[in-house]
Amino acid sequence: MKKLLLTLCMLFFFAVSAIAGVNINTADVTTLESLPGIGAAKAQAIIDYRTEHGNFKSIDELKNVKGIGDKILEQIKQLIEI
Repeated sequence: MKKLLLTLCMLFFFAVSAIAGVNINTADVTTLESLPGIGAAKAQAIIDYRTEHGNFKSIDELKNVKGIGDKILEQIKQLIEI
């Protein structure tokens, strides 16, 4: 029962995140990993970039993060916000 409740909560969280969009200025590693093409290393690179340079001012600024190019940005552009 506990496992089912946890699973339902996670599904709800991801569904709400997908509707609202993932805020790349506040998202944690786990949330960033839910985006297509973003694994643990890229999620951490996003957070490291954000920590070093401050909040993202535009979605296109993600291309400055190591490992994120035009292809990945196109995959996630509609799923993220700043």
